[in-house]
Amino acid sequence: MAHIKRFAGIPMSKCMREMCREEDYMFLQDPRDQGKTPEGTTLQDTEWQQKREERIRRRVEREQQEQERQRQLEEQQRKKEEEWRSHVAKLASERESLRDRLHRLREFRDFQKKVLIQDLGLDPDSSNEKLTKILRRL
Repeated sequence: MAHIKRFAGIPMSKCMREMCREEDYMFLQDPRDQGKTPEGTTLQDTEWQQKREERIRRRVEREQQEQERQRQLEEQQRKKEEEWRSHVAKLASERESLRDRLHRLREFRDFQKKVLIQDLGLDPDSSNEKLTKILRRL
């Protein structure tokens, strides 16, 4: 009966009172009445506690998902860095092998030139067209 008096005590127009039901205004309970209905408050407390636990659980799940996503991003970044390092090392190795090959070819070319100069009996200091033509053929 107290709730009927409380509902009647809520200031509103006649038109509004006809549209609204008493249950729509149950949230306007007097805070002093909280202790008078322990069954209702424990039900509300358990609902509130369940909602709170659900929010906490969802927050923990989001944090775990974020940590997992961050870990995956870091792992991908490490893989990319490792691939890049191996790629750079491979290119450096290829460049070094090309330099070594160029050096060996130049040494061989100098050796051929010396042998031709000795075989033809030419002066090593002079530039001879015949020697140049022979070297180009080779």
